[in-house]
Amino acid sequence: MQFNQLELANPYWLWMLPLPIIIYWLIPAYRTRQSAIKVPFFDVLVKALDEYPSEGASQLQASYWQKAFLIMSWCLLIFALTKPTILGEPQTRESLGRDVMVVVDLSGSMAEQDFVSKGSSSEGSIQKISRLEATKEVLADFVKTRKGDRLGLILFGDAAFVQTPFTADQRVWLELLNQTDVAMAGQSTHLGDAIGLAIKVFEQSSKEETSSEVDTKDSNVKPREKVAIVLTDGNDTGSYVEPIDAAKVAAAKNVRIHMIAMGDPRTVGEQALDMNVINRVAEASGGKAFQAINRDELEQAYEAIGELEPQLYESTTYRPKQSIHQYPMMLIVMMYLFAFGFATIKRHVKSGEKHV
Repeated sequence: MQFNQLELANPYWLWMLPLPIIIYWLIPAYRTRQSAIKVPFFDVLVKALDEYPSEGASQLQASYWQKAFLIMSWCLLIFALTKPTILGEPQTRESLGRDVMVVVDLSGSMAEQDFVSKGSSSEGSIQKISRLEATKEVLADFVKTRKGDRLGLILFGDAAFVQTPFTADQRVWLELLNQTDVAMAGQSTHLGDAIGLAIKVFEQSSKEETSSEVDTKDSNVKPREKVAIVLTDGNDTGSYVEPIDAAKVAAAKNVRIHMIAMGDPRTVGEQALDMNVINRVAEASGGKAFQAINRDELEQAYEAIGELEPQLYESTTYRPKQSIHQYPMMLIVMMYLFAFGFATIKRHVKSGEKHV
């Protein structure tokens, strides 16, 4: 039962409201007949006491204010038993589904202009763009489908570094992605180190989550799923940690890695794609491996990842509740304190007048 901003948790107590009236009708006051004592000086006694006889039982009669106090007390008691609760303003609680770390290769080969721009086919002309620019365009569409996920960004070349820690702000994430440029992390491809850094960031995020749950005493929060999407266009060159070893650690830490191999597989040298390593990394961590030699295949790879990692976003609306049942009980106590205090003062005044 709800009345605007007020809710009664136990409304069935309202059925008790007419109980005093029912008792008054069904169980009247006790009456009895007894033989009267004959007093010869009865008239004198009546005048001295200032009390006049009446037929029937002699009953004390409550004054109007006493009756009002009794009625109000009963109503307040029943109201308190219903446990009235005030509803606060609606609050929205958002539950983020998973953490997605996007790992992007910024080695020199990402400057190769062998991909087609998004608007080229519609305009009738073919505009070649670099692999990095194609990646930015595809990722801009990909993040729109990740509502509820926290996104992070790691860039790697000669070394790996965190460009964006986990955030739910997609606009900020895209801005930081667009600020990246080829070779800003070096010319080579340290794939294993990049995967290792991603695992470290996931671990730090889990520790922060755990400490936050302890502070808020909220043990019902489920841990977020951990997903890494690694895009590279070359072979690992000189990582401190081998990609396969990093993938095994990721599997132990419940981190799934989806690998996207970008570029021409016929390339030789350091820029050559080692599909064997890429497939083994994805398989060892429970992820999938994809190969994209053009923009369409790159989009299809991210779409497939989106299907493999569906949204886990949940949004629930609730209204905080505050019980006010103690206030009617406090009011009853105050009323009776006032009534007893008033009756005591009145009795003292009358006794003082008699003595005078």
